[in-house]
Amino acid sequence: MYNYPHYKEQDPEAVYRFMQDYPFVNLIGTNAAGRTELTQVPVLTEKRENKIFISGHIARKSTHHQALQDNPEALVIYTGPHCYVSGSWYTGNPYQGSTWNYISVHARGTVRWMREEEMTELLRRLSLHFENGNKSSTTYYDNLPAAYLDKLLTAIVGFEIEVRELDNVLKLSQNRDELSYDNIIRELDRQEGDARTIAGLMKNRKPLVFPAK
Repeated sequence: MYNYPHYKEQDPEAVYRFMQDYPFVNLIGTNAAGRTELTQVPVLTEKRENKIFISGHIARKSTHHQALQDNPEALVIYTGPHCYVSGSWYTGNPYQGSTWNYISVHARGTVRWMREEEMTELLRRLSLHFENGNKSSTTYYDNLPAAYLDKLLTAIVGFEIEVRELDNVLKLSQNRDELSYDNIIRELDRQEGDARTIAGLMKNRKPLVFPAK
């Protein structure tokens, strides 16, 4: 991780909200031979008794499943908006290397594999969460055909990670002088998508406060 004090969000609640807002994560593990495995997977991020838990599922008997069985220590990476920042936007001396502004949270912990009844409940909550609470949705777990679920439950395995270590990087040009900082905002504001989102965060000086969805 790009580890400098001025690129850190100090509010743990803001970091937690960010994790909930960006649930499509990179789940990383390493097998007994040292090979790294990665799966991109949607997760639920929840607090229980002031501890953060991450839960989701991956393909059963996959190389990633095997790796995390060999070595249950996992790294989960949450990524948010990001964009290119041209060095030509810096005032005073524009002859500098360009950079990239971004937000990322890294969570580490030990994988615990779920029992079948736990995984069933996870799938119920996961589907309901991403269907925005709509229990009448055809893709909500309780509305899926039994034959389909029988095949599904043999193909996947549920996991839970209690977060033991949490870190973040909030690289938003905090190291630049005020004139350069304001000019970067103007340049990003002329663009669309993530660039404009990053510009808004820089303007507010509240990096992890996102507009309501």
